Amino acid sequence: MEIADKLAPLRALALRHADGGFTQTVLPRVGIATFPTPSEPIKGVFRPMMCMVLQGAKEANIGGQTLRYDEACYFVASLDLPASARIVRASPERPYICLTLAIDLDGLMALMPEVPLQREAQSAAFAVNPVSDELIAAWRRMLSLLDTPQDIAVLAPLAEREILYRLLQGPQGAALRQAASAGSRLAQVRRAIIWIKDHYAEPMRVEHLAALSGMSPASFHRHFKAATAMSPLQYQKNMRLQEARRLLLLHQDAARTAFAVGYESPSQFSREYARLFGLPPARDAVRLRGADEAAAAG
Repeated sequence: MEIADKLAPLRALALRHADGGFTQTVLPRVGIATFPTPSEPIKGVFRPMMCMVLQGAKEANIGGQTLRYDEACYFVASLDLPASARIVRASPERPYICLTLAIDLDGLMALMPEVPLQREAQSAAFAVNPVSDELIAAWRRMLSLLDTPQDIAVLAPLAEREILYRLLQGPQGAALRQAASAGSRLAQVRRAIIWIKDHYAEPMRVEHLAALSGMSPASFHRHFKAATAMSPLQYQKNMRLQEARRLLLLHQDAARTAFAVGYESPSQFSREYARLFGLPPARDAVRLRGADEAAAAG
């Protein structure tokens, strides 16, 4: 049976319960995305998650690396990662359809003793992997619960556990295991990422992050870049600019925003913002507010 035929029941379920755009379902941590046309690149932060495309195709760019995923594969991120993503194949007749699951690292940790240990090679915190029949079946059991909401409280945790189990068995299992394990390299990198997210506006010293992660500066820099495809400084800059965009949408002016996210020079802030988002801060905020108003009116 072709992969498109195997996914047909899931597509029918998804379309029946999707509202258009992104739908956060009543299933814990499960979302459905449906879009009728390709999109421009959208900048944001990927949280630990999996994304399984049921129809169409998408591209994600993380640290200069581009990954494409469609009906034959699924995307997994095991750390918070600044990224850009765009839908590259969709039409009104065949819309882009995708299922997302926010990955519960505590749930992963509880499962790990039940999954045979894989070789813990150093790996990136993101990847695209071939979809399996077992993963499709697990998702079908999960999404079918939307038709019987009275069963969700009891059966959704079991379905989620099965999906996580299949992910741990898959090619990205080692990276997921490392992200959830306290003493692994990815977990050490994750400690640094948490610090950067909590202190993005403060000066950052790689030596401090290395000590926090329990590594030498050289080893920390190497492992951080291997996991995220970015240097710590590039990661911090991305997080600063993502927060700046959020503040601008709240109608804060560009100069105040620059200082709020840690820039000492508004002109440098404007240059780096335009380099990431394609427009200077004020013009980008006007464009985004206009898009939000149009979406609300529609």
